[in-house]
Amino acid sequence: MRGVMMVAEMDDFQAKDGMIRLGQLLKASGLVMTGGEAKMVLAEERVRVNGELETRRGRQLHPGDVVSLGGESVRLT
Repeated sequence: MRGVMMVAEMDDFQAKDGMIRLGQLLKASGLVMTGGEAKMVLAEERVRVNGELETRRGRQLHPGDVVSLGGESVRLT
């Protein structure tokens, strides 16, 4: 039997200044609806940046960074 590989959908997000903080990206990209929800998913260790666990809402992101939450991912362009 062959294995099935699931591929998560990835959207691109362009930051106005080329840089954005993680909490802002989570909201602006629609991965979460509110700042409170962003804080919660970060505290629950559900967010990854470039494949690594991230809990800091203020982490600065740069073009090429990929943020994942659940089965959804956003790449900063």
